[in-house]
Amino acid sequence: MPAPDLSTARWRKSSRSNETGACVEIASAQGLTGVRDSKQEAQGPILAFDRESWGDFIGKLKRGAFDLS
Repeated sequence: MPAPDLSTARWRKSSRSNETGACVEIASAQGLTGVRDSKQEAQGPILAFDRESWGDFIGKLKRGAFDLS
């Protein structure tokens, strides 16, 4: 599967970002959602999720499925 082209996507930084640099950015394009480390911007790797997988992931986050406590 070829890598998705997210070069023209509008990236948005997480509202939970802080001054320590532990931030992620997301963008949507071509029916995919891309996630990247904001410190690396266009230089680092991008995780790409199809709409269904991204929706499942966000749903689990909201339900606390990944809470560490």
